[in-house]
Amino acid sequence: MDLFGNNHHENLLPFKGEAYYYPAFFDRKESDRYFKLLQEEIQWKQEPIWLFGKKVLQPRLTALYGDPSIPYGYSGIEMQSFEWLDFLREIKERIEEKSQTEFTHVLLNHYRDGQDSMGWHRDNEQVLGHNPVIASLSFGVPRKFQFRLYQNKAVKKELILEHGSFLLMTGETQIQWEHQLPKSTRVHGARINLTFRKISR
Repeated sequence: MDLFGNNHHENLLPFKGEAYYYPAFFDRKESDRYFKLLQEEIQWKQEPIWLFGKKVLQPRLTALYGDPSIPYGYSGIEMQSFEWLDFLREIKERIEEKSQTEFTHVLLNHYRDGQDSMGWHRDNEQVLGHNPVIASLSFGVPRKFQFRLYQNKAVKKELILEHGSFLLMTGETQIQWEHQLPKSTRVHGARINLTFRKISR
């Protein structure tokens, strides 16, 4: 399955899923501009989630933008969406054109330093539909990103997500693979991630 027409990129996953990486989807000037806007214009919050029976604050800041009539929930929280900002629409249109997929929302994560992280998970909530397409953009300091096979956690794949990069996850990826952004003592700057998704009512 080639979502990108004549742009043939190698599938990062060895089997049971598809992930395509574009390290410089936005050039440096665009990436710097968007990173500044994301830091200044987004209504960031630190949400509590349920983890092993305890309510704890997520180790990152989050926000949801898109269709405000459609809520989105995960890990025991329900997020209400803010209306699209103009620059988020700009990014969305670029991503939709490239991936040939329409998205209703973007979930944003602000990792303030290497101690902020995201644990192993799959984006497989029922509202995302069967084999959801997730379009992930990164701005800020490079961070390590890891996949592991859900049924055999010894099978792993990792890459570095660069400033202005685009990672498309499609096919069976969210069913067959987990992913995470681990903590790092070597990372001192901030990274902002945007994951575009299609959420049904």
